Amino acid sequence: MTTANTPNPTPALAGVTHRDIEVNGVRLHIAEQGEGPLVLLLHGFPECWYSWRHQFAPLAAAGYHVVAPDQRGYARSAQPEDVGAYTLPHLTGDVIGLIHALGEERAVVVGHDWGAPVAWATALLRPDVVRGVAGLSVPPVPPAFLAPTALSRATYGDGFYQLYFQQPGVADAEFARDVASTFRRVLHSGSGDNPAQANPRPWVVPEGRTITDTIPEPQALPGWFTEEDVRTFAREFAGHGDRAFTGGLNWYRNIDRNWELLAAFNGARIQPPALFVVGDRDMVVALGGGPQAILDLAAQNAPNLRRTVVLPGCGHWTQQERPDEVNAALLDFLAGLDAEG
Repeated sequence: MTTANTPNPTPALAGVTHRDIEVNGVRLHIAEQGEGPLVLLLHGFPECWYSWRHQFAPLAAAGYHVVAPDQRGYARSAQPEDVGAYTLPHLTGDVIGLIHALGEERAVVVGHDWGAPVAWATALLRPDVVRGVAGLSVPPVPPAFLAPTALSRATYGDGFYQLYFQQPGVADAEFARDVASTFRRVLHSGSGDNPAQANPRPWVVPEGRTITDTIPEPQALPGWFTEEDVRTFAREFAGHGDRAFTGGLNWYRNIDRNWELLAAFNGARIQPPALFVVGDRDMVVALGGGPQAILDLAAQNAPNLRRTVVLPGCGHWTQQERPDEVNAALLDFLAGLDAEG
């Protein structure tokens, strides 16, 4: 495995450095800060390392080596051509490979959105490597963590966004047409500041319309998300051109394959110490049947769940919308792990 420093085209975050690491034959870009026990921060769709901008300094100041990769297919990391290269076994393999490439035997793994299934799956498959696991937004539901497409179709119809994403090149082109606009639309749409999220509903595209038709560009951004943030995300994704979002969309195109590959783990439970954080205005809460159903799922599937945190008024972008509360929960969880040795 080789590492190399890479230029940082974004406005500098004090103390955060950047480099590339080759893991499992795939070049991954990482942002990192601090020294001490390793904490990996795994972003979701359609994000990158910058989604954790509010977590670097507080966790590093508390004595941790904080590393946020662009996961395979995203932003400055490589984007394999093969759709089948984005399964959960590939993604968890990247996490394990990255931990070892950073010179560590174990780490705490934290994930948000799609990063949460990767974190949960890593803890399920390799509990010997995961000191602790935290999921933001998406609860642990082994073995594949997202419902198979047949169930989604029966429940929400053909327009359900995860089914819409199955069409090769369709959402890819719509999202890449104006990357900055896509970030404004998607992050505002799922925000707890969006009035529509007072009663979050599944994201469904009506027949004959496009995905961007369903998420209009906002007249104003929520207070936690600035135009400079929009420009930063857009710059990070610029290297993949009209395939800016194809790598991330390919994760969705492996939902059913994940169920096949992980069938042997059906009924398994996640054993490492765990933390779960979710906003009560998160669309995932609606998909999961409500706040209590989500919390019950987490407790059932992660028997060593140390704490659950429900953030009132918070939408889907948990650590960006409520950084202070998320940081406090993470630091408390990490301190508890350290006290146990």
